[in-house]
Amino acid sequence: MQVANKKMEVSAIENGTVIDHIPPTALFKVIEILHLDKIEDQLFFATNLRSNRIGKKALIKIVDRYCNDYDISYLALVAPTARISTIKNFEVVDKSQIEPPQEVSGFVRCANPMCITNHEKIKTRFTVSSQQGELSLKCRYCEKTTMQEQIEIINEK
Repeated sequence: MQVANKKMEVSAIENGTVIDHIPPTALFKVIEILHLDKIEDQLFFATNLRSNRIGKKALIKIVDRYCNDYDISYLALVAPTARISTIKNFEVVDKSQIEPPQEVSGFVRCANPMCITNHEKIKTRFTVSSQQGELSLKCRYCEKTTMQEQIEIINEK
């Protein structure tokens, strides 16, 4: 029994943003960070697509919306392999690898349940570092290190 090789094709967008090479496990965190569940513009996302670079990947296409530098820097916390493409008139006018910020404030919950930020109205603050391709966040208050897979987004930027 032979099965035909089927390929899914995704149509091009005229104007907007394409976020590619997202780790599949980070797709919904990216959607949460960008508040894409609340937009009215056309949105396409797919996950577990084949990628020569990272094995499997997710992809997001957002019609008529562009990511700012602030959004992009925070995407690096959950999707450090992602690439952002800006599309205008069906052409890629800018393509870049995202870079993590050096510091994060008020965006991520501290993984230490005893941290003061989990009990008082104090904005979290972390120093971001990268070791062997893995991001980690060090809390400025309790000095607990939160690894990339432990990152929990809180919806205040």
